Amino acid sequence: MLASLDLLSAFVLFAFVSSITPGPNNTMLLASGVNFGVRRSIPHALGISVGFMVMVLAVGLGLGEVFKLWPALYTVLRYAGAAYLLYLAWKIATSGPLAGDAKGTRKPLGFWGAAAFQWVNPKAWVMAVGAITTYTPAQGYVFNVVVIAVVFALVNLPSVGVWVMFGSALRNLLRNPRAVVLFNVVMAVLLVISLYPLLFVESTFS
Repeated sequence: MLASLDLLSAFVLFAFVSSITPGPNNTMLLASGVNFGVRRSIPHALGISVGFMVMVLAVGLGLGEVFKLWPALYTVLRYAGAAYLLYLAWKIATSGPLAGDAKGTRKPLGFWGAAAFQWVNPKAWVMAVGAITTYTPAQGYVFNVVVIAVVFALVNLPSVGVWVMFGSALRNLLRNPRAVVLFNVVMAVLLVISLYPLLFVESTFS
């Protein structure tokens, strides 16, 4: 049985709000938009949406139950995510001049890296579990899991794209190298702050 129109409408609103509000993904996309522009950041945004869609499918089809049975696995994932976030924060903080202003070898986070990051992103886990437990009807469950995952990805992509475009719009204001350095440091600090729920808030699967 397909989810009702009212339930889908409520879910779309949930997907939009959870996708467009600040979090590790959007912080990195904002920084990517500033440093690399829209075109070079597109694989990053696509990786987020596709990777998250796969995560929702996995949670809906039983991965969440695995973590409930063996919470130590989720603990390992949380700390691996913390280490990776610190690495990404360091990479952002030590970024050089804007891409195009100098002939460097810096590259934005690619499709596969962004997709893999969803598995260690605390906000993504909360979003995926919320989507499955709150908005997926029991009747026709597997079909509805697929619908929820696809709809979430379709809502997520333009939502996170807003952050890329906002970052790109800031490029003209950040032509001063010192301003770029300051911006990247601030973005890195925000990523580090996002570690708080990953490490110190009770696990979703505890």
